[in-house]
This record gives sequence, structure tokens and C-alpha cells, in this order.
Amino acid sequence: MRWLDEAVASGAATTPADPSRIAVFDAVRADRTGPVASRLLQLAHSDSPVVRGEVLALLQSLAHDGPWPEAANAALARLTDPDEDVRCWAARLVVDAGRRDLALTALSELTDPVVRTVLARALGARIAHLRADSLASVRFLAHLETLRAAPSAQWPALDAALYADALEASHRLEGIGRAWGQVLYRLGREQHTYAVATRLLADPATRDIGADLAREACHDWRAAPVELLPLLVRHCGHSVGDAMATALTTASVSRAAMRAHGALAATVPFTPYPKATRPCPDTVPSYDSASAAALLAAKPVGIGRLAHAPAVFGALLDAGPLTFRQAAQLYNLTFRWPGRMQALCAPLWLRHAGPSALPRLLALITPHLGEYTVGEHYLAGLATMGHHALPALPAVAALIDRRSRIPVNDSTRDAETELDERLLAAALDARRAILADATAQPPAQHRPAVDIDRPGCYKGV
Repeated sequence: MRWLDEAVASGAATTPADPSRIAVFDAVRADRTGPVASRLLQLAHSDSPVVRGEVLALLQSLAHDGPWPEAANAALARLTDPDEDVRCWAARLVVDAGRRDLALTALSELTDPVVRTVLARALGARIAHLRADSLASVRFLAHLETLRAAPSAQWPALDAALYADALEASHRLEGIGRAWGQVLYRLGREQHTYAVATRLLADPATRDIGADLAREACHDWRAAPVELLPLLVRHCGHSVGDAMATALTTASVSRAAMRAHGALAATVPFTPYPKATRPCPDTVPSYDSASAAALLAAKPVGIGRLAHAPAVFGALLDAGPLTFRQAAQLYNLTFRWPGRMQALCAPLWLRHAGPSALPRLLALITPHLGEYTVGEHYLAGLATMGHHALPALPAVAALIDRRSRIPVNDSTRDAETELDERLLAAALDARRAILADATAQPPAQHRPAVDIDRPGCYKGV
């Protein structure tokens, strides 16, 4: 086990992707009673606080695979460790290893405010009954957990209790503004979120809590940056603290907020959110019907991707109907696989097959409008369809009229907010294009030479 002792002491065992960490995970997951697991449990009682902390952190990562009584017992013994970091790791591990009963007992018996706060946070909903606890951080968490499931009639009393404990609780709890905002978001209390942020920001003692809550609101609600950016600027004071600067950066992600309050935001020093830089589009080759036909002739019928598909098929459609083989290729590009290529080719298929194909195309497109990976492409496809896409307007409007952000998954909350902003901008562009085209005379449509708008008709071509 020398390799394990060295990996723990050096920090390699808690370094993501390190070979020794991978080896530890593989060994413990294969056998929690084996030599590696047994040695880790022994090292939890090492004379070195660094080693104890590293081991407990490692055990906590491994505990997520299911209850582990032996790890919980090792952590329980370290709740009174001389080192504060070790005590905190131990408190989290007792809960994560599946012994919430022991954690609740420790919470009622221990007096260390640091450990009690960590235990309370880790226990979540199980501490909702501790609203009269002697420690403000525990009371705050208990009221917050109660609020999650409370009927609306109880909200005012719980709101008042949270206000009363927020400042004192913040000395022990990090990120309480964000946690508060998350609960209000799940309850759908948008306007109250703004009211809470306003009240917290107005008091210098709770200003950082208010900034954190305002930032969470900007991540959750589309209107929050417009509502809160002026307040953030107003309460900056002579110097912009870290919490306020971070909240201002998040608020600046909103295009609407910067249009409305950009000049005001420019009066205080903070780093605006960097706008996403789009890669320069490739130069689109110029195609005539002959070069486009030659290109397609060299591609298989079951083609899945085609660079510059709009230009290629556009040149052919300008010249007349597609051949049976060309139509088969466009059919496969349009109907076989969802994604960017389908979004690009759907307007081409509409142009080829005519309005009779519209219901089927819209059935393909509308389910993907809110997907952050491809939604912009599908919205651009609707914009290209113009007035033909009028039946899709309710789906586009639903995207635009959302009060909350579209759930996405990216590296940071700010980046996720930016993705929602881009989808919103694309939806607005699509609606403008559809409505503008609807006022004009629809262009004549090329009709196919044969009836090819039938699923499966290209098999064997």
C-alpha cells in the first residue's frame, strides 16, 4: 500500500484523472472490504491533518456509489478533529455515506458552529424542524427547507424569519443568496425575488447577499437583469466588491438589460460578460446547376451531410425540378437525422415539394426549437420558410414568452444564460421574418415532376 500512502500524501489521489486516483476508484468500487478500502479507512486517523483531510475528501467521492457504514463511522470519529477542514469533510462524509441518522444525532449534540452548519447543509430537508435552533445558520437553512414545500399562506412568516437570520447566518454560510434565490425560483415567485433582492441590496450589511441573490435571479428569470441592473449600479458605492461585480457581469449577459441600461452600467467599473464570438463563415462557393449536379452525382443517395447544401440545392431549384436521385438525396438530408443539417435542408424540401410537405416539416422542426444545441438552426430554418412557417408561430411565441430561462447545460451559469439569450434572439428574428414575409405575396413554388413526398419511396435508388 505504499503507492496509496504516497498518492494520498501528495494529493494525487484527489487530483481528477490522475492514474493513482483512477486506481483507487477502481479498487474500492470492486471491493469495499478490500485492501485499498481498508487502508483508506486507516489513513482517516493519520497523525497528519493533511492526510486526514485528503482521505476524507476521497472517501466522500467514493461514498456517492451507495451507503458505506464503515466510511460513515470513520467520519463520525473525526467530527471533533483538531483541524477545522477535517471536521468539515467528516461532517459531509457522514451524510454522504448514508448515515443521516448519526448526522442528525451529532447535530443535536455537538456545539461546534462550523460542524453544525456543515451538517445542517448536508442534511437538507431533514433539518426543516430545527427552525428554533440556537444557531442562526441552522435556523436559516431550516426555514429555507420549510419554505420549499410550504403552502403560500405560510410564505410571509417564513420570509420574515429568513430576513431576520440572513446577516448572522452569512457569517457561517456561503452562497445563501444563491440558495435563497433557487428556492424562490422553484416556487415561481419571480416578483418576490426582485423584492427580496431590492431589500437586501439597500442595506450595506446584507448587500453582498443581495448581489448573490440578484445574480441567481438573472440566471433564472429573463426579466431579472432589466429589473435589477439599475439597483446593482445604484448600490455599488465608491468601490465595486467581488459579489457586486460578479452580479453586474451576469446582468450584462442580457441584451435587453444592456439596451435599456447600458449607459448606466458604463458608469461603474466591472467586467461586462464577453459576447460570444461567432466563427467566420466559410466562403460559400458559387454553384450553377451543372456544378451542383456534378457535386451531387459524386455523393451517395444516403448522404448524411453536405457542405453548403442551401447553395447546392438552391442552384438546382433555380433551374427547375430536382431529378429523382437529387430529390432522394435531399430527402435523406431532411428527414433521416435531426440536427443542423435537417434545419438547413427543411426549407429546401419545402421549396422542392411544395406546401403539401409543410405539416410534416413543421412536425420535425418545432420539437427542437428550445434545444440549446440546435435550436438556433431550426429557428433560422423557419425564418427562411417565411410565411409558410406561420403555423409554427405559436411554438416560436412560446419560446419568446417564457418568463424563465430555458434549461441548458454548459460550463458555467453565465454561459448557460448566454445560450438562452441566443435562443431568444433567434426566436425573435424568426418571428420577424415570418410575419414580414406574410405581408408579401408568397413566391411561386417549384412543383416536383413526380410525387416524391412519401416516406420510404427512395429505398433501393
